[in-house]
Amino acid sequence: MRMTDNTILITGSTSGIGRGLAEAFHKLGNTVIVAGRRKALLDEVVAANPGMHGVELDIADPDSIRRAAARLIADFPHLNVLINNAGIMPFDDAAGSIDEATMLSTVTTNLLGPIRLTSALIEHLKARPHATIVNNTSVLAYTPLAQTAVYSATKAALHSYTLSQRFMLRDTTVRVQEIAPPWVNTDLIKKGDDPRAMPLDAFIEQTMAGLAGDKEEVVVESALPMRNNAGPHEHQWVNQFNAYLVEHPIPTH
Repeated sequence: MRMTDNTILITGSTSGIGRGLAEAFHKLGNTVIVAGRRKALLDEVVAANPGMHGVELDIADPDSIRRAAARLIADFPHLNVLINNAGIMPFDDAAGSIDEATMLSTVTTNLLGPIRLTSALIEHLKARPHATIVNNTSVLAYTPLAQTAVYSATKAALHSYTLSQRFMLRDTTVRVQEIAPPWVNTDLIKKGDDPRAMPLDAFIEQTMAGLAGDKEEVVVESALPMRNNAGPHEHQWVNQFNAYLVEHPIPTH
């Protein structure tokens, strides 16, 4: 994607990967709009980054998406980049009863939210000469974490949607890129400086370099084995990965 002279909307950008990307693009001189549910956090990010903008958006609420999209198109007519980053990652138990509210909120936030927001903005984006959609999936789309079965499934679904979306937009001005992070040291689960988690600053640096290189998929080098999991030995790889995490669990509190 073009790395400068953009107007960029980033969802879920008051912390973690979203905020890291927002600040990286802001430093390059782009007009950056951070989006999230809590105004106080938006104000905090904007205050720390003079010239950045904030918009209240609940990615799980279709009405909020429609309102925010209308405001964005009116207030930021040069909007040309959408980064679908917002997501939640609750643990669940695919061998037992999964809480209905948790299940629905995960699917609504991680899958329906990006689809709805992109749908609300797509005609505007197609009218821009240089536009990009970036969908943030996960390496768990390829190697699911059994303890977050619903989350992993939503990321696999968003990856599949991204492939179709890229094909359908092939003859337009809109490019579609995907970032598939590994375990990054953010508060998505619990920011605890686990040595297995990739430092956020290193992830942002490598991801920005990948986006600048116009790759359709941006996967940091350490995550490539998980990305390349699909194939005849997929089941063995998934079982080994999850068996390791049973023996060396991820801290959740």
